[in-house]
Amino acid sequence: MAMIPPIDYASASQEIRAEHDRELGLRGRMTNMKRILLHSPAAHRIYAEWFALRDLLKPTLDDRAIWLLSLAVSERCRAEIPLTFFRRALIDGGLDPEAIQPTSDEALLIEFGKAVAADANAVPDDVWAAIKARYDDTLLVNLVAFAGIMVATCLFTNAVRVDLDPELEAYRRKGADPV
Repeated sequence: MAMIPPIDYASASQEIRAEHDRELGLRGRMTNMKRILLHSPAAHRIYAEWFALRDLLKPTLDDRAIWLLSLAVSERCRAEIPLTFFRRALIDGGLDPEAIQPTSDEALLIEFGKAVAADANAVPDDVWAAIKARYDDTLLVNLVAFAGIMVATCLFTNAVRVDLDPELEAYRRKGADPV
């Protein structure tokens, strides 16, 4: 059970309800994490910048690459909710998360994501050199910021012990203990 309850829309302030409605209008759904974040509309908006950063990556990185990077961060952070969320994205995209053969660019993004999540002070120089050889400085800034928001998302869901959304249950890893 989550350490912080989700907002109760009926008794929430007008500011919280307005942010809730804005989010629902933008993305069409409301997750357990978002319902908890909505106790602070500012915190919710900050975490929602994940979508803005993702969109800045998209001209260069496709959905699959972004999902694999996000999955790598989530796995390294042992964060069940984002891990299951990105498993769903891959599965619904026709991919088997356990059988994906990443391209060389995807493998590099996976390695980068794992390194950032494990210890941002120790991203190997060879990983940085390879990333810098592929992407310009603007994309690199957006990539690091995106990975940072992923780490923050993992930290939030883990620290608050956010409950897994019911629609994600079918996408949990089979035969493994929850993260």
